[in-house]
Amino acid sequence: MADQTYLETGLEEEETVRPPRPRRELRVGFSTGTAAAAAARGALLELLGLPCPARLPVALPGGGSLSIPLHRHGREGAQGFASVIKDAGDDPDVTNGAEIGARVWLRPSPGDGEEVVFHGGDGVGRVTKPGLPLKVGEPAINPVPRRMIRHGLEAVWQEVHPGNPMRLAVEIFVPRGQEMARRTLNPRLGIVGGISILGTTGLVKPFSHAAYRATIVAALRVAGAAGLGHIVFSTGGKSEEMVRGRLPELAPEAFVQMGDYVRFALKVAAALGFRQITVAAFFAKALKMAQGKGHTHASRGLPDLKALGGWTLEQTGNRDLTQSVARANTARQALEILAAADAAAVVAEVGRRLLAALRTYAGPTPELTGVILDFSAATLWQGHSLGEQSP
Repeated sequence: MADQTYLETGLEEEETVRPPRPRRELRVGFSTGTAAAAAARGALLELLGLPCPARLPVALPGGGSLSIPLHRHGREGAQGFASVIKDAGDDPDVTNGAEIGARVWLRPSPGDGEEVVFHGGDGVGRVTKPGLPLKVGEPAINPVPRRMIRHGLEAVWQEVHPGNPMRLAVEIFVPRGQEMARRTLNPRLGIVGGISILGTTGLVKPFSHAAYRATIVAALRVAGAAGLGHIVFSTGGKSEEMVRGRLPELAPEAFVQMGDYVRFALKVAAALGFRQITVAAFFAKALKMAQGKGHTHASRGLPDLKALGGWTLEQTGNRDLTQSVARANTARQALEILAAADAAAVVAEVGRRLLAALRTYAGPTPELTGVILDFSAATLWQGHSLGEQSP
């Protein structure tokens, strides 16, 4: 999945969608976070005067590792530096071919308890609005890449200073990053000055639209052949994991990751005769569905938070709350505002509209269940819509 596409919504931590197997095996690439981790490791090797090989290992969050080639590396005064050329595989995004670099230097003994302090250099964005996984003012280096960078630095540091804590500063830089960022959603989200350093798996797994739709159809046919009448759609791996825990009685074949293909998945499931369809999604995706988006990829636009503000006014009559929701930077921040105001009625309205949208795709017959999840794995809302009885 393209590294700088939907992750710029601030929901990068939300989902990892399992890609289908296309007819021709497509080449997997690596994320900007993986590139930054390899560059930082190379920079520390240079700083410590250790041999710096042409390729460096990067441990992946889900297990295993990648060997990443360095583009250049060396030492400049009291800093080590290295860089990597980002390779997105067969699913190139705006950062494909970009140089992702790192500079590393020693800090005085930290009084803040931080072993590694992150800085955003040229071409790395800075967060200026709330609602993202990072605090305002922080460089746009997302949480998982930060962990990957720390892990690689720790491995090198312990070779030279076993048992001693690190006290390092890391600056990530991306030449031409500001130019690339103009082709992402960063400017709309208040990430200024460059791109974000992203990735939840460390990999960029390409797939085509046709291949993914074919995978959905195949999964539904398998479920039908197994005699299942209830199918459970999720938008990705995390939502599937959460909803599986709520429906332990269902067979594994009942769970299908539809990704962003909501309209397509519902229409096919109804056409194949499934009597009961459950759709589980995090709040941001659920809001898009509730607003009639049959395809929920970020390239099709962000959730309409002004519309959500209108629903807030209808349900609460609170104009201050309405304005706060409408002015939110992301759906995540809007949900935080609603939760703080105990405005469960607004989430329920999103759920009601979600079910109505699903009904337009599935037709009158199947029984529908909608599940809206928050980012801590709790169920925000669940509702049902009974289908017409077959004669």
